[in-house]
Amino acid sequence: MADFFINIFLDDEKTKQLDSVGLADKVQTIDGKKAVQVKMNEKDQKKLLKGFPDLPFDASNACVLPKDGEDKLMKCIVDLKSLDVIKEAIKKLYNPLAGRDVFGRGTGGGR
Repeated sequence: MADFFINIFLDDEKTKQLDSVGLADKVQTIDGKKAVQVKMNEKDQKKLLKGFPDLPFDASNACVLPKDGEDKLMKCIVDLKSLDVIKEAIKKLYNPLAGRDVFGRGTGGGR
């Protein structure tokens, strides 16, 4: 069982996208709104927090990504036709090299 969740609240467009890939049965009601949940473990959650350090989690260990992150996650769901996409989505949501110098360690500084 997953420890954490990403909630994606659905509008008409997202609902149509899920219908088109056969995931309409995964829609549930959260806080009175239609949504889907993407499960993740603690390791994935830590990576996600590196990409989105101010991401709040509620009492049920669920969060909502900012719009750009949610759009990337939704694209992964549609492309892979599954809600089990966190491993692939993390690659797009979290770039461990963001903000680092291109020379990195072990290159003798490159200068």
